Amino acid sequence: MSAFLSGRTALVTGASSGIGWETARLLAEQGATVIVHARTADEGEHAVERLVERGAARDQLHLVAADFTRLAAVASLAENVAQAFPALHLLVNNAAVMAPERCTLTDDGVEVSFQVNFLAAHLLAKQLQGPLAAAGNARIINVSSSLHRTAAMNWTDPNRVKKYSRVAAYAQSQLALSMAAGSMAPAGSDITAVSVNPGLCDTALLPLYGRVGAPPAEGAAAVVRLCLPTVELTNGEYYDDGDIAPTAVAVHEERSQRRLAKLADQLTTAKA
Repeated sequence: MSAFLSGRTALVTGASSGIGWETARLLAEQGATVIVHARTADEGEHAVERLVERGAARDQLHLVAADFTRLAAVASLAENVAQAFPALHLLVNNAAVMAPERCTLTDDGVEVSFQVNFLAAHLLAKQLQGPLAAAGNARIINVSSSLHRTAAMNWTDPNRVKKYSRVAAYAQSQLALSMAAGSMAPAGSDITAVSVNPGLCDTALLPLYGRVGAPPAEGAAAVVRLCLPTVELTNGEYYDDGDIAPTAVAVHEERSQRRLAKLADQLTTAKA
């Protein structure tokens, strides 16, 4: 078995199925200790059992459960991970939901795909800065989408209550996730944060695209490649097929990045 990640610890969100589960499997194959996040403990236990059946050592896997529609649960997860793992080498922000047909707000008052797909990742990256910095050469990998290039931030109505479209809402969440990468790795922190397009895969999100998708393992391979210490990354960039790829203009606009960070802090600080 390859062991490029031996001695490293990775947190993979949304690891109970699809690209997240395959990412956890591949990271374990590479020798990493994998913190497997699922929405519920039952879903997580099932995911861990399947990973063990596919060859992962049980002592490599650590289950954490948190429903990302509750920001307090995200904050609690971060606290528990920080206590159990003082050094965290990899944070893979993979958890995502399809935006519903109708605008749906969480109990925190945020459009559900914006919260699960972006705000949770923002909060985790912020609250896990200590363990990530302590690890040395840590990486944050945001699993985004090419749809981010079609999106625009609705700054006056980020929940898109007034003019809702499920595709626009989902695309906005992916734009925010891609925009936030650079700010997740402050200067001098010894952390590198990027976003990646895993390609069109046959996951629960596929109906949003309406096309045939590749096996989730292919998307996971694109994610895991960026986790390997032998692969050089440029902070804040968006990767596709292993290379830096074109993005929406807003991804690299400093004013938009600052505005997004302020919005994210406002939406999470009072709730978490």
